[in-house]
Amino acid sequence: MATSLSEAYRDTTLQLKHIIPLDFDSIHDLPESHVWTTKDNLLSEKPDVLSIPVIDLNALNATELVRNACQKWGMFHLINHGIPLRLVEEVEEHARRLFGLPLERKLKALRSPSGATGYGVARISPFFSKLMWHEGFTIMGSAVDHAKELWPDEYEEFCDTMDNYQKKMKSLAYKILLLILKALEVDDKNQNQDQEINCTPSFYQSEGALQLNSYPCCPNPNRAVGLAPHTDSLLLTILHQNDTNGLQIFQEGTGWVPVPPVSGALVVNMGDLMHIISNAHFPTVYHRVVPNETRHRFSIAYFYGPPTDSIIAPLSKFQIPCFRPVTLKEYISLKSKHLEKALTLLRN
Repeated sequence: MATSLSEAYRDTTLQLKHIIPLDFDSIHDLPESHVWTTKDNLLSEKPDVLSIPVIDLNALNATELVRNACQKWGMFHLINHGIPLRLVEEVEEHARRLFGLPLERKLKALRSPSGATGYGVARISPFFSKLMWHEGFTIMGSAVDHAKELWPDEYEEFCDTMDNYQKKMKSLAYKILLLILKALEVDDKNQNQDQEINCTPSFYQSEGALQLNSYPCCPNPNRAVGLAPHTDSLLLTILHQNDTNGLQIFQEGTGWVPVPPVSGALVVNMGDLMHIISNAHFPTVYHRVVPNETRHRFSIAYFYGPPTDSIIAPLSKFQIPCFRPVTLKEYISLKSKHLEKALTLLRN
């Protein structure tokens, strides 16, 4: 029986201090546990003189634009993506409603120490000496079990909205994947495409994962981190961010570059698996989130990847592969133990 995405995370058990967020409603000063320093990777950002490209999904030269964006940035804004604005707004409204609950209510849906779904802080927390100014809610498949704990008598609307959004995201992610494969000069009409991308069964059968993120107003944002620097593990991430800044990506030779929200656009960034498939031609995006003193940031991330028993390797067109083949389940295990060093361990 195939392993589900949530089951693939069960090899790693976390301590409760790396799962339970702060009670942000009761905090007036930044606690020492959340004070970061320059040594902790709290590097200053560069002026907003650089910006990632905005790409129209329907543009005639979309393939070329995506290729250039993936090579230079590993990220781009996507417009005319086909996701109804009202649906995005509904998901954000439900996220606000969820994170606005009292902490004792949210803890009823707390992620288990070896689990991957439910309420809690990011699973990368144990890799850092300080804690993050963040709370999240992770969904893989149906959210019904945790939603019933939060709203015993009125959970259906939340679940229906999240299910609908995941369905739309999955379809959009597949379109983006085909566009990226074209950018890598893989023919999407080739009947042997699954073999060419070294992944069976089809990528489209992925469960994916939906992550709701909350970064409350922070009393001392210059000394705090909302989400610590990291890369995403799967093929690609599709992100909606509300009208509050905070997302930044790291560029060699430049430093941290802000990724401000673009009205109506979704942010698409490459993950570790796409870095492997592209034979390192497309960078996996090292990114972080910084908090804000006066504005509450919300974001909705959809992570797209193949089934966990899929074998990931550089495309066969690359005669000298940089990475050895790996199953998604194996890679999740490596990432859970080694974080950013996981890719290095796969290098040939």
